[in-house]
Amino acid sequence: MTITNKDINSNFSSEVIALPGGEHLNRCFSCGACSGACPVSQAIPDFDPRKIIHMIRMGLKEQLLTSDLLWFCSKCRSCVFVCPQDVRFADIMVALKELALDAGYFDEQDLRDNGKAAWVERDLCVSCLTCVRVCPWRIPKINDQGIAEINTRECRACGICPAECPAQAIRLNEAEDERLIAACGTRQ
Repeated sequence: MTITNKDINSNFSSEVIALPGGEHLNRCFSCGACSGACPVSQAIPDFDPRKIIHMIRMGLKEQLLTSDLLWFCSKCRSCVFVCPQDVRFADIMVALKELALDAGYFDEQDLRDNGKAAWVERDLCVSCLTCVRVCPWRIPKINDQGIAEINTRECRACGICPAECPAQAIRLNEAEDERLIAACGTRQ
């Protein structure tokens, strides 16, 4: 891959630092603890937290914000616990995802299609509140019409509410990273 001047956005690092979650980016000294602890990077070698931080610092905004790498982070926070500088890589990933969505590189339908957010089939929802009760992040809400709604940007695609919904009204597509991880497991 050749990088040219037109690929570099010198303000990208500043943009990320200005976002909630990105404020600790400059604490990173590239020790690699995050990459070593990341379970996703073990299964998907292209997902490397240290490489992603390097891409931010190099100003590779479009290359990073259009990449599927953004959506592979499982938000397990393993990187946060091992970081000696408290960089909070998982929070940086959330900021990058928001930036990609706000810039129009991805939309909420893309998230649903790629298994990164659950959604409710309105005609099937019986307003039983199961999704509201079982979600550890309190993302499903009941709207004014008494139907469950899931905020696509907040959904962690954990699969709990689709599995627990007695009416089978909540859907979640299989994600590409899940297919990649499953393929890694069959190669051993």
